[in-house]
Amino acid sequence: MSEETPLLAGGSPYDRFSRPEKRLFVAIVAWTALLPLFVSGSFVPSIPQIASDLHTTASVISLAVSMAVLATAIGSLSSASYSTFYGRRPIYIFCLPFLCVGSFGVGLSTTVPELLVWRFMQALGASCGWSLGAAVIGDLYKLEERGTALGVYYGMAMLGPALAPLCGGLAAHYSSWRHMQYIIGLSGVIAFLAVLILLPETMHLGTSGIEKFIRATGSSRRLFWINPLASLSLLRSPNLLAASITGTTALITDFVLLLPLAYTIGQRYGISNEALIGACFLPSGLGNMVGGVFSGRLSDYMVKKWRKRRGGEWVPEDRLRAAIFSSAVLVPASVLCSGLVVQFVGGTLGLVLSLLCLFFNGMAVSSHQSLPLLLADEKYYDDQLVSVLSTISAYAVDILHHRSAEAVAASNGLRALFLAFGSAAIMPLMQSIGPLATDAIAAGLAWLSFIALVVTIKYGDRMRAWIDVGYSTAEENS
Repeated sequence: MSEETPLLAGGSPYDRFSRPEKRLFVAIVAWTALLPLFVSGSFVPSIPQIASDLHTTASVISLAVSMAVLATAIGSLSSASYSTFYGRRPIYIFCLPFLCVGSFGVGLSTTVPELLVWRFMQALGASCGWSLGAAVIGDLYKLEERGTALGVYYGMAMLGPALAPLCGGLAAHYSSWRHMQYIIGLSGVIAFLAVLILLPETMHLGTSGIEKFIRATGSSRRLFWINPLASLSLLRSPNLLAASITGTTALITDFVLLLPLAYTIGQRYGISNEALIGACFLPSGLGNMVGGVFSGRLSDYMVKKWRKRRGGEWVPEDRLRAAIFSSAVLVPASVLCSGLVVQFVGGTLGLVLSLLCLFFNGMAVSSHQSLPLLLADEKYYDDQLVSVLSTISAYAVDILHHRSAEAVAASNGLRALFLAFGSAAIMPLMQSIGPLATDAIAAGLAWLSFIALVVTIKYGDRMRAWIDVGYSTAEENS
């Protein structure tokens, strides 16, 4: 099928592709979203070996993590802005080669400056996978199906946090951290070929910026400079800003637990084997998968339930109700309990409890991912399977469907900018005030963001009226 395949005559733009085709496209974009998680996740367990190999310290090598987060922010914002104008497919095709070249460059690095430069290029190329995937889902699925599809997408992509640290640790212990980078480069080649051969343009026909320009002017001009920071203007929306802050603080708790893991759980419980340290990341990744899948279904359920209760009236903030429990309890409690366990509980019991904290934190954080994208019942409280990030992303797509890639990128960009500086401070904080105090700070931030979430749910309509950034209607999402 070509990207020029027309819409079904008289049909909805969401009927353009068959169900099996949509599943194939979801699998492809999930693969591209998996790669940036391997770029980041496989690197952290290897930090001690990389520091030794390049004759420097772990704190210096952790700057490569901050560099990658900054590159992800820049890449996400740029790819989203250009995808709104040119479409999704061309941006994938342009960006993925940078991931491939950067990965091989990281693997061949012999100095810290080389590592930082290639790491920046690697993360820059990988960023399109995370920023465009949710937009593709928004192109393919209508409102009542979108949360489930995003849940499946995030569930597949969240294999990264489960497997990447283990793979990185295994490579570092039994071979070399460099070989993991070569594998990521080859995986990028596979993703590039899959997009080139199998993925058509999913953006609704006639809605891209270039199509509108040609229609209005009749010009043959094809090359344009697009301001990569333009999508950040969407954060003028208090709704999107509040949801994005909630997702950011949730992700900060994840970084606080995972980035120094080799120096917290590793040292506390006598684990020095890189492969075993990588295995300690598995509970968090498994939690991401569980939270992503179930939160998507839960957020769709919330939309349908509250829409029916109001006699058919759609209120975008109903989707955010799916993240209440995880935002109020699971996210802050998991990181605070982890600090208490590492500080006061030793031996096997302490290790088991620490891994359980990682699982519940991963489950809660992944649910926050869709909050910006998709903007209570007994089953809800019984399951307690809520994911913040997944719900936020779906909320963003809901309220700004025609600029979904930019909305998600603005939210992701805000998170990445905060994390670029925050992640650089985590290791020094751990060394100066200890794990418990650092985890307590992260938990406090999470509780503050929960207040912002509740305010958005209760007063979302008034907040949207403050600043109109071109919100979508129920008809545009159906």
